[in-house]
Amino acid sequence: MLRMSKNLKILAAQLNPVVGDITGNLALARGAHAEAKARGADLVVLSEHFILGYPAEDLVLKPAAVERSMSAIRQLARDTASGPAILIGAPWRESGKLHNSALFLESGEIGARHDKRELPNYGVFDEKRHYTPGDGPAVVVEFKGVRLGLAICEDIWFERVPRAAKAAGADLLLVANASPWRREIQAERAAAFDRWSDLGLPYLFVNQMGGQDELVFDGASYATNSTHGERCSLFGQFETGHALVEFDPSAKQFVGLGQSCAADLDGWAAEYRAAMQGLGDYVRKNKFPGVVIGMSGGIDSAITAAIAADALGPDKVWCVMMPSKYTSADSLEDAKACAEALGCKYDKINIHPGVEALGSMLAPAFEGRQPDITEENIQSRLRAVTLMALSNKFGHMVVTTGNKSEMAVGYATLYGDMCGGYNALKDFYKTEVFELTKWRNANVPPGALVPHGDVIPQRIITKPPSAELRPDQKDEDSLPPYPVLDDILRGLVDLEEDVDDILARGHDAATVRRIEHLVYIAEYKRRQAPPGVKVGGKNFGRDRRYPITNRFRDD
Repeated sequence: MLRMSKNLKILAAQLNPVVGDITGNLALARGAHAEAKARGADLVVLSEHFILGYPAEDLVLKPAAVERSMSAIRQLARDTASGPAILIGAPWRESGKLHNSALFLESGEIGARHDKRELPNYGVFDEKRHYTPGDGPAVVVEFKGVRLGLAICEDIWFERVPRAAKAAGADLLLVANASPWRREIQAERAAAFDRWSDLGLPYLFVNQMGGQDELVFDGASYATNSTHGERCSLFGQFETGHALVEFDPSAKQFVGLGQSCAADLDGWAAEYRAAMQGLGDYVRKNKFPGVVIGMSGGIDSAITAAIAADALGPDKVWCVMMPSKYTSADSLEDAKACAEALGCKYDKINIHPGVEALGSMLAPAFEGRQPDITEENIQSRLRAVTLMALSNKFGHMVVTTGNKSEMAVGYATLYGDMCGGYNALKDFYKTEVFELTKWRNANVPPGALVPHGDVIPQRIITKPPSAELRPDQKDEDSLPPYPVLDDILRGLVDLEEDVDDILARGHDAATVRRIEHLVYIAEYKRRQAPPGVKVGGKNFGRDRRYPITNRFRDD
């Protein structure tokens, strides 16, 4: 018979581990354990795969990475000899099988282990490539008068594990998560978790926070006594920290929920904050001293500079204007005004001498040929060479500024404006870039290191977009108006719609088929593009994997 006790005090630790940094992640876990002890907690709960970081991808196929992770867990278990207990995620190899596991550490030992049952293998996830799913009965731990069921992330997107835990007598479900953020994530979580809300099983959802390559984790950890809709967020999104909750073994309920619940971000506030986190953590975790951005006087480079300055601080953002003979006076003024409004370092490096030198160098080979896109691309590539020279000399990472509309149709120069280490706008269509920019001018995002709005000159927002690589050039010379283009692209890319479905919305047939063709033939460019933060349902990269050699067309 279970011994009933005072309320069970649980410290939820919403932290930002670094993939592969086992020593650093162990130190984070020990810091959370010390915090739990100082606050009189009985148990501290950390996120999925915490000790190695998530997603570790093929790093888990390296035996040394798994062995060191397991060794770190055993070290951490010894720390629990005098309490508190710990629930933590790690890769775990047993009997020749590799599992994504949650380890319950108590009294100096590994007291229990739950191996993830539901392995996601869609979208950005590839867990069936790496892990063997758990089997056997539900893992329920008797701890200080409470029967604790264990689960990991995808386990609660389906009913099997929660229902098995409840049937095994669980009073409370502890869920270690590494659930990445995207636009509709809270609604998706609610719809999935409410499928088993009839169980009346309270649960604690502890999620990873931080950026990892293309993915951003929002944290948003919470406790609830029933449904997702009645959850109490313990932290703000995109924040790290520790929160103490109490569970009453007699009532089998959390106590005191609803008194200080954090509100979720939504809309452009959430999307901007996600872009900040993705870019910021990519730079910080890869130990760059700062970033360098080619400022064109256009909206893409302006909002990219704002995101970078907000995430890293203006002192770590170097804006460089690289005019050619086609660069307008307005663009020169706007680029400088934007950099000054953000408080970033600003320089101007004229590429015209380099363009002339290359023109002279190539003149014999080009004799008898008329100028065309070749000369336009030379300008773009000279800018890339200039930025990379600054990067090599000073260590700053080049941030590229292309948006999803351009990447979709190949309206970008390989080894030119596509050059860079990361792209904060990679999953934002051009129409979304305009809305994001308007939002940033009117708001200061949580955690932003530029403490004021109105950072992007209005003329940047209102003037027609142009690459300025030839006289009087406008984007709409080559592409449909962006509202038209983006609607077609959402159908082709995000929704995988048939062409007929897109035509039914009133689009011109020749335009739709031309855009479809451009999307397919630009795949080789996207394969060589830098990573960028995932925002929507299907990003170019981990989500969408199309063949480069591909003759399919939806005729």
